[in-house]
Amino acid sequence: MTTVILEITAKNGSAEDVMAMLQMRLPDTRSYDGCGDVTVNFDKDTLTFVLVEYWESKSHYERYLAWRKETGVFGNLVNLLETEPSIRYFEVIDI
Repeated sequence: MTTVILEITAKNGSAEDVMAMLQMRLPDTRSYDGCGDVTVNFDKDTLTFVLVEYWESKSHYERYLAWRKETGVFGNLVNLLETEPSIRYFEVIDI
């Protein structure tokens, strides 16, 4: 199991657009092969979203991300952001 942390910061005036895009696109994400769950966290003071995603593997997420880039969805999201997205991967360990 891989946990993916996606951190994005909306441009001033774009937070509502980012929320609308996430609301529209997350059902497809959650049903994509290998996705276990996605939660969205939002800091209204900094306009930062942190998505915590659970995937069967890093390669499952990488296939998903490639699909989002091919379809233009990722690029449309990036246009609404102040900075480039931060994507971090963590392997779930059983301790």
